[in-house]
Amino acid sequence: MNSQNINPKDWSWPFWPVVPLYPYGKRRTLSFEVVKDTIWIFEQLQGILHTIVPIRMTIIKLEAGGLLIYAPVAPTPECVRLINELVSEHGAVKYIILPTSSGLEHKVFVGPFARRFPQAEVFVAPHQWSFPFNLPLSWLGFPQKRTQVLPTDDRQAPFAHEFDYAILDINLGKGSFVEVAFFHKRSRTLLVTDSVLSIPEAPPAIAQLDPYPLLFHARDNALQAIADTPANRRQGWQKIALFAVYFRPSAVELTRLGQMFRDALQAPERSPRAYFGLFPFRWQANWQRSFDHLRGNGRPFVAPILQTLIFPQAPQQVLDWADKVANWDFQQIISCHFDSPFFALPQQFRNAFAFLENNSNYQSLPEADHKFIKELEANLVKRGIATPAFVIRNS
Repeated sequence: MNSQNINPKDWSWPFWPVVPLYPYGKRRTLSFEVVKDTIWIFEQLQGILHTIVPIRMTIIKLEAGGLLIYAPVAPTPECVRLINELVSEHGAVKYIILPTSSGLEHKVFVGPFARRFPQAEVFVAPHQWSFPFNLPLSWLGFPQKRTQVLPTDDRQAPFAHEFDYAILDINLGKGSFVEVAFFHKRSRTLLVTDSVLSIPEAPPAIAQLDPYPLLFHARDNALQAIADTPANRRQGWQKIALFAVYFRPSAVELTRLGQMFRDALQAPERSPRAYFGLFPFRWQANWQRSFDHLRGNGRPFVAPILQTLIFPQAPQQVLDWADKVANWDFQQIISCHFDSPFFALPQQFRNAFAFLENNSNYQSLPEADHKFIKELEANLVKRGIATPAFVIRNS
């Protein structure tokens, strides 16, 4: 199921200044049926400087009728219309789940989304917080009378007969990293937010509605033309994936300031959308090898920022959570970013967390690509913002 009757007003998202990410005030929505008459995913885009990745919510039909929504996206007129098409056939939105406390790009949509579906109960992950001021959820737009924290015991949730869930809650001092994984028993589907990813080889459909960001990043340097070809779309997506996951992958060299401006004067396109010709990168010839290693044939993995800065703060807690999730009998995973759904069995999910163990069989991501995030970690440790990482030794 996809958007029809295109009207740019239907893409309007007026609250974009709260989290000013691309595509700002105009957000397209695509929807896809994952399991017939049971599961649908809705995708939009988010990013910075044309580095765009999907952000995704999942809608599941309840056995008694009605819908459960995991991790809402922006409720644009287009998005709401597509949801109402499901409502008319399968029943009202009954539950809205915010499965994270730290993911602002997910949290910002929940209040406006809940107002569009005033009969739905809102369940949020525990230990919600906001920055720079820790405000009550009602002050952040959550409906006070309809919002409650997910019970610690998943058997106490009103949807317990259809879902299991497991809460990962890491105290980081000034706030918590929380993720709630949901398991839909009937379809054998695992829902996660940020904990594991799978990278597709080709750009997702949502990124190809407006391919300009793909084409912008397809270039190796500022002097190359921005040309729309299938190969360039694919190449642009793969470089975007490296940026999004590593921030500064080893295969990219930052151009010196003077050279960057000289290149901009000679760039084939100098429009505002092309940042007036500014393109401060030079890709090395081995970038494709870095992408292939990152993708790993689509296997699930934990993003380096979580591997380095977050999960090592409580490794045993993370492994216990991963063990609990791996006890569920799922056969596919829907993540809120990058590829979804992707085939994965419980052991493949569990293997993604082996970096927290002294496991000689774990295939780590290249150290060279981790360098920037490792430097960031060292700086945060030096400033006392983070604590040194450690792994659990196998006996």
